[in-house]
Amino acid sequence: MYDTGSTGFMLIAASLVMLMTPGLAFFYGGLVGRKNVLAIMIQSFVSLGWTTVLWFIVGYSLCFSGGEGGIIGNLNMAFLSGTNLNTIFTGNHQIPLYVFVAYQMMFAIITPALITGAFTNRVRFPAYFLFLTAWLLFVYFPLVHMVWGGGLLAKWGVLDFAGGIVVHASAGMAAIASVFYVGRRKVVERGPHSLPLVALGTGLLWFGWYGFNAGSELRVDSITVAAFLNTDIAASFAAITWLFLSWIIEGKPKLLGLLTGSVAGLATITPAAGFVTLRVAALIGIAASSLCYLAVYLKNKMNWDDALDVWGVHGVGGILGVIMLGLFATSEVNPIVITNGLLTGGGSSFFVKEVISVFAVGAYCFIFTYVMLWLINFITPVKVTESEEVEGLDMAQLGEIAYEEIEQI
Repeated sequence: MYDTGSTGFMLIAASLVMLMTPGLAFFYGGLVGRKNVLAIMIQSFVSLGWTTVLWFIVGYSLCFSGGEGGIIGNLNMAFLSGTNLNTIFTGNHQIPLYVFVAYQMMFAIITPALITGAFTNRVRFPAYFLFLTAWLLFVYFPLVHMVWGGGLLAKWGVLDFAGGIVVHASAGMAAIASVFYVGRRKVVERGPHSLPLVALGTGLLWFGWYGFNAGSELRVDSITVAAFLNTDIAASFAAITWLFLSWIIEGKPKLLGLLTGSVAGLATITPAAGFVTLRVAALIGIAASSLCYLAVYLKNKMNWDDALDVWGVHGVGGILGVIMLGLFATSEVNPIVITNGLLTGGGSSFFVKEVISVFAVGAYCFIFTYVMLWLINFITPVKVTESEEVEGLDMAQLGEIAYEEIEQI
């Protein structure tokens, strides 16, 4: 019989992670111009629907059925065959399998949605739909299997509590590859059209992240509590660090900087949330904003048109989080840590595995994403035309508008 407390908590955690995708839609929607709000928001909501379909048909099976020590699973559990309402999740024998299926599905939904902020205003909707499908099948599902499904990296001893490798590093490196492929916007927007929407999206993301990180323990215990509190500490330290950086360097404290910093901290603590102490979580928050702020500065200096800083925040943050995990993981927090981090008495072995894994995954995601977009372009044009950019993608691609124009009297 399953544990009702853990089951109830995991249902809430899955709901919180689901809420992050609409939160991301608001976050991105506020950052773009008035004529492109719906075009960026629909990409998140399409992932909410289409990823669920793929997850039910083949996704869960490819991630968690068979393939021990390999790159991808098998199709033995396609359409969730062989399961029912009474099937127990064998990972801990405390929750129904369907709860685990739902929880992991929410991760699959938000990960490709993160990438869309990089190529905002430049990609046609049919191309995005093909991109979403191919990226899930050939990037996300194999990564989940290798790290969380008993595959290659899991057997090697790589740890990733809630998605530094699987979610943030992969999405961030795919984002910068897509930026290089689609090029710069021809119509440059003047900045975020609605900071209140960005703030609303940030609040939903921050709230949902408690389910994202604490829920990754898949039960209720002391590690769940540690992951929850580590998440808030890292986000808070990162938010204040970015606020002061913008205040010192740009002359004024910026709300957008505070919001961006919090997301950087959340992304960076994700792989380490259940493996490090509270003091390390604070250090991770400070390091996250410092390095991600530099990454965004570098992006601007290099004229990379990562419109909503997906690479600078999620990519760099995810990679940094995995490195910090390799440095500070400790069995005092989580007994699953067989070998402590480099700076917590464990030697270099675990640290080296974490670093190699995150950079190898990042390289694969970058190369595959660029090649995939090139191939999709043979099927349907990837880039919008200049006239569509001028008109705005809401009307040009969707035939809808977010805001009625106010007539001048």
